[in-house]
Amino acid sequence: MMPVTPLGPPDASPGGGPTGLGYRGLAGGRDEAVDADGRPRAHWEPFVRSLGELGWGEVTRRWEESRQVIRENGMTYNVYGDPRGLDRPWQLDPIPLLISPADVKALEAGLTQRARLFDALLADLYGPQRSLREGVLPPELVFGDRRFLRACHNVAVPRGRYLHLYAADLGRGADGSFYVLGDRTQAPSGAGYALENRIVLSRMLPETFGESRVHRLAVFFRTLRDTLRSLAPRNRDNPRIVLLTPGPYNETYFEHAYLARYLGFTLVEGGDLTVRDARVYLKLLGGLLPVDVILRRLDDDYCDPLELRGDSFLGASGLMQAVRAGNVAMANALGTGLVEAPAFIPYLPGLCRLLLGEHLNLASTPTWWCGDPAALGHVLQHLDKMVVKSSRLKDRFRPAFVAQLAAADRAKLIDRIRAKPVDFVAQERLPLSTVPVLANDRLEPRHVVLRAFLAANDHGFAVMPGGLSRVTASAEMLDVSMQEGGGSKDTWVLSDRPVSTFTLLNNVSRPVELSRGGNDLPSRAADNLFWLGRYVERAEGLVRLLRVVLVRLTESGGGAADTPELLALIRAVGRAVTPLPMAEVRPPDLEDRVREILFDEHAADSLVSTVRAVHRIARTVRDRLSNDMWRVLGGLTFPGDALEEPDPRVYRNGSPPRGRAGWPGTLNDLLDDMNRLVGGLAAFGGLAGESMSRGQAWRFLDIGRRLERAVHLIDLVRGCLVEVGPNEGPLLEALLEIADSSMTYRRRYLSSVTAGPVLDLLLADESNPRSVVFQVVALADAVNNLPQLTARAGRSPEQKLVLGVVSCLQLADIPAAVVPTEGLRPQLGELLARLAHDLPKLTEALTQTYLTHLTPSRHLSGGRREGRP
Repeated sequence: MMPVTPLGPPDASPGGGPTGLGYRGLAGGRDEAVDADGRPRAHWEPFVRSLGELGWGEVTRRWEESRQVIRENGMTYNVYGDPRGLDRPWQLDPIPLLISPADVKALEAGLTQRARLFDALLADLYGPQRSLREGVLPPELVFGDRRFLRACHNVAVPRGRYLHLYAADLGRGADGSFYVLGDRTQAPSGAGYALENRIVLSRMLPETFGESRVHRLAVFFRTLRDTLRSLAPRNRDNPRIVLLTPGPYNETYFEHAYLARYLGFTLVEGGDLTVRDARVYLKLLGGLLPVDVILRRLDDDYCDPLELRGDSFLGASGLMQAVRAGNVAMANALGTGLVEAPAFIPYLPGLCRLLLGEHLNLASTPTWWCGDPAALGHVLQHLDKMVVKSSRLKDRFRPAFVAQLAAADRAKLIDRIRAKPVDFVAQERLPLSTVPVLANDRLEPRHVVLRAFLAANDHGFAVMPGGLSRVTASAEMLDVSMQEGGGSKDTWVLSDRPVSTFTLLNNVSRPVELSRGGNDLPSRAADNLFWLGRYVERAEGLVRLLRVVLVRLTESGGGAADTPELLALIRAVGRAVTPLPMAEVRPPDLEDRVREILFDEHAADSLVSTVRAVHRIARTVRDRLSNDMWRVLGGLTFPGDALEEPDPRVYRNGSPPRGRAGWPGTLNDLLDDMNRLVGGLAAFGGLAGESMSRGQAWRFLDIGRRLERAVHLIDLVRGCLVEVGPNEGPLLEALLEIADSSMTYRRRYLSSVTAGPVLDLLLADESNPRSVVFQVVALADAVNNLPQLTARAGRSPEQKLVLGVVSCLQLADIPAAVVPTEGLRPQLGELLARLAHDLPKLTEALTQTYLTHLTPSRHLSGGRREGRP
C-alpha cells in the first residue's frame, strides 16, 4: 500500500521557509482531517496525496494568486467596528473541509426532517396554533417575541410553503456525531459565499478537485431558482424575480450582488420598489414593471414600514398588503424569523412528534429556556458548563462562556438571569471538532462549524452538496463568528461515484430568443452610476491638476521663485477643493498645502476622500460593473484606501501614512502616484466607453462624467484666467497640460501660447474631446435619448437646460472674451459665471424627472460646485 504523506508543509530548510513539522489536531479533541496519531483519515488520503504531488511551494504560490483574485473580485465581508469596514476582504482558507459520503448520508435525513419541521411549525403558528393550544410550546415564546408578526396570521402563502431556503449550523463532537447549534429560517446568508469559495478553490486546485470526486453546487442553485419561479402568482413562464437587499452597508452585501448576478435576478433595495393597487412594481427609468417573486435578504419587520416597523427605511410601504392579496410571493415568507430563536430548541422533539408524527433524528445542542422554572434551576446548578445566550436572536447580548468569566461578571450574569429569566437560554458547552487552516506558514487547528443549506423542491427539501464552513480566529477561541475575526473554508462533499457536471451556464445547443433589451435600470442604480461617473471624473481632474503642480514644485525644488504660475494653480486647486484666498498661499507652504489636498482625510474633497467616494459608490452598483472595471477601480489606491486589503509593501520607507499631510514619500514619489492614478482613471473611462452596451446604465455613467469634466474645466479657467496675470505664458501651458490638450495646440499654433487660442480650444472647440462644448454637446445627445416619461409638448426641463448651455458656448465671442479691462476679463467672467450657474441645475432636473427616490433639495446647486450627500 502506498504511504500517505503527513498533512502539512515540509521541515524548514536552514534558509527559512515553512517551519511546520506536519499537522496534528488538538489533544483530546476530534479533528476532521487526521486521527489521534496525526494520520489522514481515509476520505482525506487522496486529497493529501495530491497536495504532496503538487509540493508545498506550488500550493502556497497558487494560494497567493487566489488571494489576489479574492481582492480583485471585491469579495468582502463587513465586520462592524473593523477599521477597514466595508473594505475587509473575505477570509478564505486554502484547505477545504472534506465530508465523506457516509457522513453526508447520515446528515441528509436529519436536515430534511428539520426543514420540514420548521415549515410545519410556521404553518401552525401563523394558522391554527395547535402547538400552543395543546401546551407543547409555551405561549410566551410566541406572543412575547416581536418577531411574531400578527399581520401575517392566517395569510395564505404560495403553495402552502413558508420556507424556501433553510440553513442549519452543525458541529461535531468528540464521538464523531453531528449536532445542530442553531437554525436559520428567515433569510439565511452564506450560500453565495459558499459558491464563491468553491470557484476560488476549484480553480486553485483543479487536479485535486477533479480527483476527489466533489459534488458540484450548480444543481442546488438550479433547484432554488426553479422553486422561486414556481411561486409566481402569474407570468410563471417568465416571472420577474428580484433579490431584496438592505443595501451596500450590510455585512453580506457582496453575497447579495453575487447571487443576483449568478441566478439572473435583479438586485433591488426597498426604494426601488413601490406598491400600487396591492401589486409590487419595480421603479425603472422608463416606468413601472410588475414584480412576481421577492427573494429577500431583509429581516421580516423591516420589509414594510406601513404595517410592520414604522421606523424602517429599508422596505417598501404596502408590501404586506400585496402579500396578503396574493399578488407577490415572498421567499422566505414574512414572519419566518420567529422560529430562529434559540428558545425553541428544547421543544423541537415534542413539536416533531406533534406536527410530523416522527422522532427528531438530528439532535440539537442541549438547550434550556430559563423561562421554565425547572430549566432555570438546572441552569443555575450547572452554570459553569453552560454558554448563556439571549432567548431571542435579535437581542444585543453576546454569548457568555460562563467558565471564562471573572467572578464579578459571573455574579452580574446570574442577577440578570434571575431578574428576567424569559430573556435567556443556556446551552451545554459541547466540544467542536477542529480542521487544519493555513496560518503563520504552517497548518494549525481551528474549531469549525458547518452551515448546511436546503432548498425547497416539489418533494420536500434538497440539501446543498457543500456548505459554508466557518472557523475560529484561534485555537483557543470557542465562538465561531466572522464578526469576531473568524474565517471560512470551502466544503467538499465527496462521492464514491462519478459526479454530475451540470452548470448553470447556458447550454450552447439550447435555442435562445434574441434580445437587445437590458434597459430596465432602477432609478437608484441610475443615480449611483451618475455619481460614480462624477466622482471618477472629479478624481481625474484633481489628479491631473496636482500632477502639473507637482512637476513644477519638483523643478523649483519645492519653492515658487522660478514658477510664478504655481500660486495661481494652487488657488485653482483651492477652488476645486476648499476655497482658499490667494493671500493665504505662500511659497514656503506650497508643498504642505499640496499634501493636505492629497491626503487630508478630514476634508471631503481631498484626493483620498474622493477616491474613497469612488470605492463607496462602486460597491452599490457592483452588479452593474464588469470584472475589468472593478479591478481598475480597485487599483485606485493609497495605503489604507482600497477596495481590498491594503498591501503593506506599498508603504514608502516601511511606514504607513501619518494622517493629515503625513505622506512620507518625496515629491517624485507623489508624482509617480499621480501618473499611476491618471492611467487607472483613463482605463476606467476607456472600459466604460468601449465595453458597456449603450443602455441607460452607460448613459447615466457618461452623463455624470461629462457633467463633472465640464464643471471642473469651467472652475479651472475661471480661477486662472479671469484675472489677468503679469506673465500668462507658463499658466496657459499648465492649463493645456491639465486638459490634455498641449499636443493639439502645438500642432495648430506654432507660435507662442496666448490666451485667445487656449480659451477657444478649451471652451468652444467641438472637435476637442476635452473641451467644455464637447461635453455639453454629448450631454445634449444623452439627455435626448433618455426615456420620455410623459407625452409632453416641447422640450423637457433638462433638454432646455443643456440646450441653453450649448447655445451659450456656440455663440460665445472668444476673441472679445479675452480682452482685458483693468486687469480683468469681464466678458469671460460673465460667460463662465453663467455656465457655472446653469450646469449644476441639470443635476436637479435629472433628479426630479428620473431619480425619484431622492428629493432635489438633497443636492446643492449654485455656488462653486455640487456635492453628493
